[in-house]
Amino acid sequence: MNESIVLDISRETIWAAVESSAPLLIISLIVGLIISIFQTVTSIQEQTITFVPKFLAIMLVLVLAGGWIMNNVVELFESLMQNIPQYIR
Repeated sequence: MNESIVLDISRETIWAAVESSAPLLIISLIVGLIISIFQTVTSIQEQTITFVPKFLAIMLVLVLAGGWIMNNVVELFESLMQNIPQYIR
């Protein structure tokens, strides 16, 4: 296994992690921003108020995009497993 293979595996793995986590992080950011604006407008400064809406939004995204996220991870795993003979040369 040479350096280019290690770099390719690292790049693919990092990209799969970013791609898989992006929908959850983006939704969490958007919901947090909306709730933060609501708290600012209403002068409610309770820090725990963002937990439930973020949790529900993330669960909804997992239900809607969970299959796509799982397919990305499975594709990466299958690619790594199929290329093991090339990696150990």
